[in-house]
Amino acid sequence: MYKIGEYVVYKRNVCKIIDQKNINNKDYYVLEDISDNSLKISIPTNSNLIRKTISSDEGEELINAIPKISIIDVPEKELELEYKKLLDSGNLTDLVKIIKTTYLRNKKRIDDHKKIGEKDETFFNKAEKLLYNELSVVFDMNYDDTKDYIKEKVEHLVK
Repeated sequence: MYKIGEYVVYKRNVCKIIDQKNINNKDYYVLEDISDNSLKISIPTNSNLIRKTISSDEGEELINAIPKISIIDVPEKELELEYKKLLDSGNLTDLVKIIKTTYLRNKKRIDDHKKIGEKDETFFNKAEKLLYNELSVVFDMNYDDTKDYIKEKVEHLVK
């Protein structure tokens, strides 16, 4: 059981539990998406679509592992399907794989004086939003500070 005020991940979105209700003899959590506080979601308390956010220690472990996390290595025609699969996995390491892969692919395009790939940019933005939203709650920082914190730590790790 979770408590009111606690942050959880519902499907892929970080939410705050703002209430608990009993409707027709079933217990529900009322969730508020941290990205859109106008979005309220009622979900049964026994749903398997909800999980705790990771701990701050697990967040630090993830950041320290970023330099060692591999990029996606599939044929070009399978890439979008792989992005979707990893995005839907709910695994933060998979989000890092998407971010690293799309960043490096777009960097190569820019270096070759080409336009950034729309597919890569879309999945980069989605993965970044999901990762940084959860880590911002975990580290009790705003989104931009979380992004800067991770960038600084990773730059220090690869030196």
